[in-house]
Amino acid sequence: MKKTTLVLVLMLLFLNTIQAQHKYAYKIYTNKGKSISYGKMIKKLDVADVVFFGEFHNNSISHWLQLELVKDRSKKSNLVLGAEMFEADQQSALNDYLEGKLNQKALDTVITLWPNYHTDYKPLVDFAMENKLPFIATNIPRRFANEVYKKGGFEALVPLTQEQKEWMAPLPIAFDINLPQYQNMLKMMGDHGTVDMVKAQAMKDATMAYFISKNLKKQTQFIHFNGSYHSNYKEGIVWYLHQYKPSLEIKTITTVEQENIEKLDKENFDKADFIICVDADVTKTY
Repeated sequence: MKKTTLVLVLMLLFLNTIQAQHKYAYKIYTNKGKSISYGKMIKKLDVADVVFFGEFHNNSISHWLQLELVKDRSKKSNLVLGAEMFEADQQSALNDYLEGKLNQKALDTVITLWPNYHTDYKPLVDFAMENKLPFIATNIPRRFANEVYKKGGFEALVPLTQEQKEWMAPLPIAFDINLPQYQNMLKMMGDHGTVDMVKAQAMKDATMAYFISKNLKKQTQFIHFNGSYHSNYKEGIVWYLHQYKPSLEIKTITTVEQENIEKLDKENFDKADFIICVDADVTKTY
């Protein structure tokens, strides 16, 4: 009996030593902090009509896994892709690029792309082009969101032309200032936080949800890329999408960074169905 116990102790010490010799850039957890493999996560996404991938915009692991997830999900589902990083008035130019009517140099001159587009989002767009997948520009034009923030809330959008209003969620939109994530925004901004600032965020969330709902197709999975705050705790875009399509099966992924990734910090529980926990030392893309 003593010999068996000693063997078990030695085996555990050996396994711990081996594990300590490996450096992991990230680990994936469920919403309750249980470790899960990438393969199992991909399989559990089978049931989803919509998958939200919440990123840190400068996190290299987020961007790499986004592309890997799209490659792997495309083997199992027909896909539609969409992203916060494209605004609805850019859809025509984006379509021209996807159809080969514009090259990258031309696209760069026709629309304003995010500064990290070429390293972080172009691989997703090019995958869509190569595989003839729709890629939806879901966000409200930034200038209109700024109008909400600076000029009196949703009412600032009323004078816009009918064409301009087609680039956003239909007015009036539902708005709940008491949603925890919106309340947290106000707290984070302190004296600089205003209700109109939160309304600008809500207008982005509502618009992204609206264009996702408009582009859903039967037997197709929509994968959406956005900053993690827009979908954490299934609020933001997810909350609005449920207003448009209450019966949808939605799965969420988020990104967090920790100094120690061997165990998910409790403060990161429940942020999403699947939580990609990245070592804080991982190289940033900008």
